[in-house]
Amino acid sequence: MSVAGTYDVVTKTPMGDQKGVFVVEVDGDGFSGNVSNPMMGSMDITGGQVDGNRLIWKMNMKSPMPISLDCEAAVEGDAINGTVKAGAFGSFALSGTRRA
Repeated sequence: MSVAGTYDVVTKTPMGDQKGVFVVEVDGDGFSGNVSNPMMGSMDITGGQVDGNRLIWKMNMKSPMPISLDCEAAVEGDAINGTVKAGAFGSFALSGTRRA
């Protein structure tokens, strides 16, 4: 099964659970897309890589403060689980489900 799709995700952060929508558009061994939520707006994927069921990407958060995020997740069926690394702020768990 392809990792492409639209996922409803939750990232566990010190500011509470951040719900968002993660769009994955696969192109060969890479992918593009974005993550959007009401608090942080929309963040475009950069450097998206696909390795089997594993996704690796970066995002540049602008709100509530500018920070570079390094992300990684694995897709198992319709479930996605991974981590968002926010530099000195540590790593946060990301989980979600692909939309039908």
